[in-house]
Amino acid sequence: MPKGGEEAVNMAQQEMEFRVDMFSRLTAACFEKCIGRSYKDSELNVGENSCIDRCVAKYWQVTGIVGQMLGGAQFPGK
Repeated sequence: MPKGGEEAVNMAQQEMEFRVDMFSRLTAACFEKCIGRSYKDSELNVGENSCIDRCVAKYWQVTGIVGQMLGGAQFPGK
């Protein structure tokens, strides 16, 4: 495989590992915050659904802000 193709494959693999790790951390954080210890129902209730929606939205917002800061972009609001 040409060196450029090998680099592209390595970059794609790193990106996939990053996304899987981020999803795992998001799932763990929101589950811990939003889901009760006792499972009474087989489906999420309204409160749990709302909590998860907010948790995921905040997680992505913070991830975007951190990414901008690390990328050299200016922090929003400053």
